[in-house]
Amino acid sequence: MDFFNYRNNELYCEDVPAEKIAREVGTPAYVYSTATLLRHYHQIADAFAPLKAMVCYSIKSCGNIHILRLLREQGCGFDVTSGGELFRALKAGGDPKKIIYAGVGKTDREIADGINAGIAAFNLESEAEIENIDRVAQSIGKTAIGAIRINPDVDAKSHDKTTTGRKGDKFGVDIERAERVFEQYRNLKNLRIGGVHIHIGSPVYAIQPYVDSVLKMTALIDRLTERGHKIEWFDLGGGFAVNYENPDQALPVTEHAKAIIPLLKDKSYRIALEPGRYIAGNSAILLTTVLYRKQSGEKKYVIVDAGMNDLIRPTLYESYHHIWPVKPGAENVPPQRSRSFVPKEGETVDVVGPICESGDYLARNRPLPQTRRGDLLAVFTAGAYGFSMSSNYNNRPRAPEVLVDGDRYRIIRRRETLDDLISAELV
Repeated sequence: MDFFNYRNNELYCEDVPAEKIAREVGTPAYVYSTATLLRHYHQIADAFAPLKAMVCYSIKSCGNIHILRLLREQGCGFDVTSGGELFRALKAGGDPKKIIYAGVGKTDREIADGINAGIAAFNLESEAEIENIDRVAQSIGKTAIGAIRINPDVDAKSHDKTTTGRKGDKFGVDIERAERVFEQYRNLKNLRIGGVHIHIGSPVYAIQPYVDSVLKMTALIDRLTERGHKIEWFDLGGGFAVNYENPDQALPVTEHAKAIIPLLKDKSYRIALEPGRYIAGNSAILLTTVLYRKQSGEKKYVIVDAGMNDLIRPTLYESYHHIWPVKPGAENVPPQRSRSFVPKEGETVDVVGPICESGDYLARNRPLPQTRRGDLLAVFTAGAYGFSMSSNYNNRPRAPEVLVDGDRYRIIRRRETLDDLISAELV
């Protein structure tokens, strides 16, 4: 559930009209809902409370420092994948003991910074990385802590570019050789391997892939324990899906918890989770203005001021984002949470941006109410991997980010200027 709703024939974010934000901030613009962010964080934290799970929000999904502070104030930890994300987590006041460092290509500098910060653990992706973290820790006279990321060979049935748990995928150590790896590195002097980690992909709509992965991992932990390895924690990763196309597309995280908790409730090791999309996905819309309309053959185009540099997911993943006018007229206000509403006297169009690429689109063959120049559209479920994957392609300044809280809003990242685009080049 989110807090974007139509009232009196126009879209509101919580208690603020979306048009008011667009008028005062301009478009394109990302608009986040505080209530939605907190609701979804607490859904996960409460659902897995019987396991006393440590929730580490995945910064890569949406990393604005104001959002990180908001979650940190609720007791949330962080999952980071780079030195820049670690920097953000710490600047947001994140507790290093609640920071988990993932990623297959950590540099020596990033490893040293993580150790010096006192993070909870590194997720260890390969034998080569295990050896290197031990070496870096020795070089700075400190001890590192890690969990071996295991590839459980489970297909989460997500997009091929975001499936990460099958044999042969880029991430982790194959489960067949996991025990040998634990044995090989059980006596390292500067790296203590105290846990295991999985992440099978995102977005994952089904429960069974999680159940299959947990069963494989608990059996592995039992075998490791019998061999004398002390497993202190099990990191389940994240990947829980959100509702892009309809309000019943994704199961609530409580359903995942019902299936997973019985498998782990009597275990002696701690549990960690790394959600990102589930917390951030439905927390934001991208506001964009219609610039032009055109027709090419039988194809109708609505050209807007947001492009693939602002939201690349449709181009990169063929992903669906619901798009609807902010002021659709009384006859085209959809029923609450409906994303399959057929517009009255509508048309089927491609919603495209200004980027010089044929792949620059936000939607294809989409039924929409009739639009005209100046109309304001909202692109929904844009909070996860929206702004965080945006770029300056075609030398376009990145959009501002706005955070709404009740009947107030504030800019949490200003719109970039043309001077910003060349500032790093003035050397």
